[in-house]
Amino acid sequence: MDLVNHLEGRLLFAVPKKGRLLQAALNLLEGADIQFRRENRLDIALVKNLPIALVFLPAADIPTFVGEGRVSLGITGRDTVAEHEAVVMALRKEQAESGKSTPQEDEGGCVEVMDLGFGSCKLQVQVPEKGSYVKPSDLIGKNIGTSFVHLAEEYFATLEAEADAANGTKSKKLKTKIIELSGSVEAACALGVADGIVDLVESGETMKAAGLKAIDTVVSSTAVLIKSKNPTNIDTVELVAARIKGVIAAQKHILCQYNVERSKLAAATKITPGKRAPTVNALEGDGEWVAVSSMVERKKIATVMDELTEVGAQDILVLEIANTR
Repeated sequence: MDLVNHLEGRLLFAVPKKGRLLQAALNLLEGADIQFRRENRLDIALVKNLPIALVFLPAADIPTFVGEGRVSLGITGRDTVAEHEAVVMALRKEQAESGKSTPQEDEGGCVEVMDLGFGSCKLQVQVPEKGSYVKPSDLIGKNIGTSFVHLAEEYFATLEAEADAANGTKSKKLKTKIIELSGSVEAACALGVADGIVDLVESGETMKAAGLKAIDTVVSSTAVLIKSKNPTNIDTVELVAARIKGVIAAQKHILCQYNVERSKLAAATKITPGKRAPTVNALEGDGEWVAVSSMVERKKIATVMDELTEVGAQDILVLEIANTR
């Protein structure tokens, strides 16, 4: 089947094709009931139950495709969005300074819709553990290896500007040399390519194994849902966003139900206020007792149950929540 001929009228939704965000993104789509089958070696999959086509792309490229309006929605890391924005700002500044064009408000770009709550990591400045570099400013004028070239340039440009201000000098040209590396960035220092690096850190194990230590954080990142500033199929964009929001709410919360005397209701609902308000119903045939249902943060449920017991709540039940919107 020629998939390209079946894309007309469909919302294009970019998903990481591999890497640390892929499986969690697929789990999120499954929870949102976005049904599809991806054929081997194909980077496009048609959604069966919605007018959507999933496009599998490198996570680092997704902000570019979304920002240029080629696709309307995307899942990627906040770090890649920040790098894309840094590229765009650098280009606009260069064009403005050259007199070729002036920045326009409607030039496109991407908008963060929501934090998806997975894929946490940090883009950090790292140096050899046993080296002489202690603080970021020690790296001014040195060689820095990174795959986040424009974020690194912004970071060191700010450092250099602060140093120049302290010294009463001013330089337009970046003294620090930014070396673009596409992989194995952590090996750059050991191989003598760079004095320090700017790279992603998840657990920190890879950094430690390479004999490196972090001395500053450039960007803290998680996976995010982004959309084009000029998306197609706006109703479908809103539908997908609402479904994903519901999935995330269901993952973070759990339903707590219990019975409590009406005289103790205020104390109990203070413990379980819910997202908006708890649901309270009178028990049949007993005007002194009420049944309460409330959403509680999953990580706090044990403490909440203890506190409810202390104020006199009984018949406490904990239930999984279906996707909410």
